[in-house]
Amino acid sequence: MKAPVSWIKEYVDLPADVTTDELAHRLTALGLKLEAIERAGGDITGPLVVGRVLTMEPEPQKNGKTINWCTVDVGSANGTGEPQGIVCGAHNFAPGDLVVVVLPGGVLPGGFEISERKTYGHVSAGMICSARELGLGDDHAGIIVLPAGAGQPGDDAFDVLGLREEVIEFEINPDRAYALSLRGVAREAALAYDAPYVDPAARVTPEPNDQGYPVIIDDPTGCPVFVARTVSGFDPSAPTPDWMARRLQQAGMRPISLGVDVTNYVMLELGHPIHGYDADRLAGPIRVRRATEGERLTTLDGARRVLSAEDLVVTDDSGPIGLGGVMGGETTEMSEATTRILVEVASWDPVSMFRTGKRHKLTSEAGKRNERGVDPTIPEAAADRVVELLVAHGGATADPGVTKVGEAPATPAIQIAADLPARVTGMPIEPATVISCLEAIGCNVDGEEHLVVVPPPWRRDLTDPFDLVEEVARIVGYDQVPSVVPVAPAGRGLTQGQLLRRRVGRTLAGDGFVEVLTFPFVGSEAFDALGLDAGDPRRTALRLANPLSAEAPLMTTTLLPGLLETVARNLGRGTTDLALFEIATVTLPNVGVAAPILPVDRRPTDGEWDDLQKALPDQPLHLALALAGDRELSGWWGPGRAATWSDAVAGVRDVAAALGVTVDVRAAHQAPWHPGRCAEITVTDGMGAQRALGYAGELHPRVCKAFGVPARTAVAEIDLSALLDLAVEVVPAPSLSSYPVAKEDVALVVDESVPAETLARTLREGAGELCESVRLFDVYTGEQIGAGRKSLAFALRFRAPDRTLTEAETAAARNAAVALAAERHGAEQRT
Repeated sequence: MKAPVSWIKEYVDLPADVTTDELAHRLTALGLKLEAIERAGGDITGPLVVGRVLTMEPEPQKNGKTINWCTVDVGSANGTGEPQGIVCGAHNFAPGDLVVVVLPGGVLPGGFEISERKTYGHVSAGMICSARELGLGDDHAGIIVLPAGAGQPGDDAFDVLGLREEVIEFEINPDRAYALSLRGVAREAALAYDAPYVDPAARVTPEPNDQGYPVIIDDPTGCPVFVARTVSGFDPSAPTPDWMARRLQQAGMRPISLGVDVTNYVMLELGHPIHGYDADRLAGPIRVRRATEGERLTTLDGARRVLSAEDLVVTDDSGPIGLGGVMGGETTEMSEATTRILVEVASWDPVSMFRTGKRHKLTSEAGKRNERGVDPTIPEAAADRVVELLVAHGGATADPGVTKVGEAPATPAIQIAADLPARVTGMPIEPATVISCLEAIGCNVDGEEHLVVVPPPWRRDLTDPFDLVEEVARIVGYDQVPSVVPVAPAGRGLTQGQLLRRRVGRTLAGDGFVEVLTFPFVGSEAFDALGLDAGDPRRTALRLANPLSAEAPLMTTTLLPGLLETVARNLGRGTTDLALFEIATVTLPNVGVAAPILPVDRRPTDGEWDDLQKALPDQPLHLALALAGDRELSGWWGPGRAATWSDAVAGVRDVAAALGVTVDVRAAHQAPWHPGRCAEITVTDGMGAQRALGYAGELHPRVCKAFGVPARTAVAEIDLSALLDLAVEVVPAPSLSSYPVAKEDVALVVDESVPAETLARTLREGAGELCESVRLFDVYTGEQIGAGRKSLAFALRFRAPDRTLTEAETAAARNAAVALAAERHGAEQRT
């Protein structure tokens, strides 16, 4: 919202010494955030004066252009009192007109310096200015011709053009619709300085009668108040007064025509949107109703719109003539031939306005105000103000008819304890101060200790006691809130869960992984790219009512889409060797359970709290890893090694070991992993049951292609919450034996369907407690062992904590391990 300071001062008697910077600071403290301060003409220097054209002689040029050689009276501003000779290419003025002249030595916007120079065979001493050259608008077709009484030759043109005007631009929060007007901004200025305020909406208006234009309201909820006034004999060629056009420009709006400019001016003045119809193009009574599904309307922006049954429309006998409260239609638009204007000022349901604007992707100044809620008690005053200006400047006559349908809904009262603002803010605010602050913003207050407050009609954002607390706090001053740092109780630090999460992060960082954070939002296309089946439970995702992006309206149930997009983004920027991890929650919705809407002025009851907890989606903590490119880099030390699925499994194993948990790994089939290179990670819980944590392995080639990541990218994802539940607070240090290790190698031939991890687990179990480690070091397939079989060679290491093992003990442990492998898997020892 742009508010010229001179316009504010028309309604508020501010102290004479108040500067614009101070005023902006005070208003910012009250909640109207300062965006910018514009000073018109601030980049113009040097002599800029009023001049009277004495002569102008057209001189055709060889290039086909005609210039005017002019003599201009600039009084004594040039130091001589003699007429100034100036070459001008415009033709929209005549001898005797008052114009704006910048004399040699002046500098126009853009650093354009004016000097005396020879051009077109004359010495031109200055420039006759257009609005665009002065930075006052886009009009460059002709120079500015001032009204006859604008001043005398030689007068300073800065004051004549309002170039010393200062404009404050505010960022208005959505709940402060009243501040989208000079009426609202001026009210805040009066509040800031405790200064006298004149409400521009306080005017005596004609009583409604049965002579006005007929209006029928079919949906009083959507349109509770509709006021219509008519003027006749309007001169469509009448110009917009300079002062009005200048203020519209200062407020960021482009002057169009007097009829349109008046409605825009009053909207800026009072904050209530207004629409004008060409009354001669209306057919029958005006009706406000909901649209019929599929109805069509061409709006003022030229767009042909298909209407929804939820849209509020203004119609006549010809059909829809406007989207109520958002934008009018082309068929009844005011034009250069309009002589009768019907002025509409209506109050509209904010929710309907917001939904209509969003549905049609339509933003307008009227819609911006209506969707936030405007004062429903001033349509008569706004309509009367428009009629007044059309009569004064357009030569119109006000028709006697005044139509008003409906009444402004009553504002509900709010009950608040007088000490609530003090309790919430921590400031010593007396009840009398609370009452005076609420009355200062226009509230009607009854009571002393327990207050009954009726907010003013222009403050539709005040609906509960804590809204009133905020009003009191901002008037008393947020800078008065005491700065008290709470004392941290002794003995408290990170929780056990936080410590364990940090342990996981440090472990992965030590393994060479880098942590990333991604957005938790996905679209169904991400699930398609992962290759998830239609019945995969990960496709059941929570849909956001107001997503940041229409392409990603779902809360993710897996961390892989965001992590793989990060891999692809890094690859696109030249980083080819990646090891990334993310720790974040996923959202698993409770299907069919809706959250209750509870009041904000009290704590929930135990039953309400339980209902809220039931409606909350499950949000377990997940850990996801991704590896691409080389895991070990090549260099002078030797060749590198590409990351494989085993590195993803190893990352999960290391995390589990850091938490003091042993995990098991077995072959599995699960999207989005490669069918033959996927491992399921399981753990034994406290009840002895096997519990699945997640999966690790190599991505399916189609998934790699869909996300744009390298072939054979390895990923893992596990339920970290489940793993943390089993974690030990202190992981014991490994015990080291000082006795020598005994080494045994065995090669076992098994069916090729037997996973190496399963066979290794069996060997470890069969070898007993003397077995320190089992490591696979060779895999062989070939004719020597037969088709459909493979040879797996393992290095077994044995050690006792208290003695040196004998050959017999080592051989017995090895034989026991081989025997168990033969029993379970049909393994044959290869010699």
